Amino acid sequence: MMTITETPNYETYLQEWGREKALDLLRKMLLIRSFEEKAEELYALGRVHGTMHLSIGQEASAVGASLPLRPTDYLLNHHRGHGHCLAWWGSNVDLMMAEFLGKETGYCRGRGGSMHIANVESNNLGANGIVGGGIPIAAGVGLSIKLRKTDQVALVVFGDGATNEGAFHESLNMASIWDLPVIYYIENNQYAMSMPTKKAFNIERLSQRACAYGIPGVSVDGNDLFSVYETVQEAAERARAGQGPTLIEALTYRWRGHSKSDRQAYRTREEVKAWQKKDPIKRFAQKLGLDEATLAALQQEARERIEQAVAFAEASPEPDVSTIMEGVYA
Repeated sequence: MMTITETPNYETYLQEWGREKALDLLRKMLLIRSFEEKAEELYALGRVHGTMHLSIGQEASAVGASLPLRPTDYLLNHHRGHGHCLAWWGSNVDLMMAEFLGKETGYCRGRGGSMHIANVESNNLGANGIVGGGIPIAAGVGLSIKLRKTDQVALVVFGDGATNEGAFHESLNMASIWDLPVIYYIENNQYAMSMPTKKAFNIERLSQRACAYGIPGVSVDGNDLFSVYETVQEAAERARAGQGPTLIEALTYRWRGHSKSDRQAYRTREEVKAWQKKDPIKRFAQKLGLDEATLAALQQEARERIEQAVAFAEASPEPDVSTIMEGVYA
């Protein structure tokens, strides 16, 4: 059954977390935003190999989804996944930046780059450059969890466009009939490349597709950290109790284009500005009662940390060509 979550009582969560934890969540969102802004700058300077996909404007979706999960749980990411990688347990922005710049000290020794960053040691099983590529893998991870009889959960993140891939339907069907502990997390940022959701789907909410598989489907305000946290927490509890998967649609928006070659001719400036007024970072800061000066100071703190990460990456060696075959096979 598809439901749309209502805005939770954020004061309850702030009291539960405490002010310092809440500020740490804001710092994490600011770090993600600063990483993305620096990534955009470095790409413009020709310092990045290949392409990249920015998630500026989607920070609450990443931080809120990771927050209720445990370090023993699993993450499967998509190609617009810098934020989810940084929000995950044990993330290190230095290693992230080094990987982004293709350096030996990166998470994947510079082999993964922007779209394939992984950290298996912390159960971050990696991003995927194939649209929907992580969705069937999540069913396999969920089956592994069930066979090992642990209380772990797999969170798989993908975009709205991926829900029109056959792998999406196959994975949800298998997870449903076997009650696999998988949280299917759609980041609906309104466009699959340049295709608006209103043209690609004949349903109001993508979470309605859960009905076909007999599992819960929930649409949530992806720009509200509290709503995302509460929804993913409920899905995780359900999965740990052996009640199977949940399909979550986080409604959000990317401020930048699909990739750096995107001229964005398919949407208006007015539309972008309207969504920027729903900035997840400012919304969360307002809930914390922060003034503009305090928020600006925290933003500067994040930018300085990103500069340190850039310095680390720049001082790191390039991968040695003689080691190119290392890691190709297990």
